[in-house]
Amino acid sequence: MEDYVIRAIDEKGTIRVFVASTTNLVEEARKIHNTMPTGTAALGRALTAASIMGIMMKNEKESISIQFHGDGPIKSVVVVSNSKGEVKGYVGDPTVDLPLKSDGKLDVGRAVGRNGRVIVIKDFGLKDPYIGQSSIVSGEIAEDLTYYFANSEQQPSAVNLGVLVDRDLSVKAAGGYIVQLLPGTLDEDIDKLEESIKNSEPISTLIDKGLTPEEILENVFGKFNMNILDRKEVSFKCNCSRDKIETTLRSLGEKEIKSMIEEDEKAEVICHFCNKKYKFSKEDLKSLI
Repeated sequence: MEDYVIRAIDEKGTIRVFVASTTNLVEEARKIHNTMPTGTAALGRALTAASIMGIMMKNEKESISIQFHGDGPIKSVVVVSNSKGEVKGYVGDPTVDLPLKSDGKLDVGRAVGRNGRVIVIKDFGLKDPYIGQSSIVSGEIAEDLTYYFANSEQQPSAVNLGVLVDRDLSVKAAGGYIVQLLPGTLDEDIDKLEESIKNSEPISTLIDKGLTPEEILENVFGKFNMNILDRKEVSFKCNCSRDKIETTLRSLGEKEIKSMIEEDEKAEVICHFCNKKYKFSKEDLKSLI
């Protein structure tokens, strides 16, 4: 199944739903960073959320960065996406893997940590970006973003994210949905919505069964007569380049570059997001000066 996000709204115009299938892009991230299962789940959930929140952005040049900085062994989870459906990300320590929880699920909460901050940076192409913050409440990513939406953006939301890791450590299924209540939502519809979410199977189970985002929309939110507004493909894509790395090196200043030449006679820069290596010879560094 290809990776994509659908956006839908109920017939009353008061409940907005985004549903994403992200198995392929999460598997791509796992291969790039060689994450262990707990790290795969943490990164995969964050990438899925970013793919949806990127689609929420209106203009092509807008982008969003979501950072989880907790006190767990994984240290941090950083993801970036844009309105074109391009998403990338990394975890602080991809080798972290913890014992399963008592319910048999991956212990993402303990890996991320239950103390720390969620930071969301929205770049609208203006002089200053929007920066929102909230506390990590569980480290499970979805609950933390639900809390972020309510407390930082005052947007009542429900976030559901899931990653199913296979025995060979590959990603078997990944996806998620974000539901947002718009002005005028009736209390009875909120109760019905909570009941529908509570009684539904885990999102990763639905995707593993082969359900498409459209079928998941019907399976979980069918009572609300949802109308699909659009569909957008999403993929793991890093926009790093040698030119951008050169700009970063130049920003270090002449003194720092000369120090590299004197000490190592070369430099190697590795992109955090895609692990691509950029090598600079002594002559390359001199040309930067």
